[in-house]
Amino acid sequence: MSDRPVFEMGFEATEAEIDELGHVNNAAWVRWIQDVATAHWVSAATPEQVAAYVWVVTRHEIDYLRALGPGGRVTARTWVGDAPTGARFDRFIEFVGEDGKPHVRSRTTWAMIDVASGRPARIPQAITERFL
Repeated sequence: MSDRPVFEMGFEATEAEIDELGHVNNAAWVRWIQDVATAHWVSAATPEQVAAYVWVVTRHEIDYLRALGPGGRVTARTWVGDAPTGARFDRFIEFVGEDGKPHVRSRTTWAMIDVASGRPARIPQAITERFL
């Protein structure tokens, strides 16, 4: 875990997210990673920042540690790593079960896109300060 501000969000596995092995499918974990990252952005940024910028994933690194079955619950904890480099920064997410044990850990690189131009934009200090 980090000394950075941490955002948390809960998830419960539905039948639609369960694969033929009886546990949450990898694609569902990736969607949850995006969902918690987006929720963190919306909660930390100003309405003007949310309207002006969107984030896209440039890289996922995911460790699947423990399976989660139907109805299983996890808490996603996310934080931003080091200060951004240009338009990019790394976000860390850990999904922890009700027993406190991690199910999935990820490190995802996100790039900020300026909505008006559709191009990557250097992350302003005003946004960096909201996450670090």
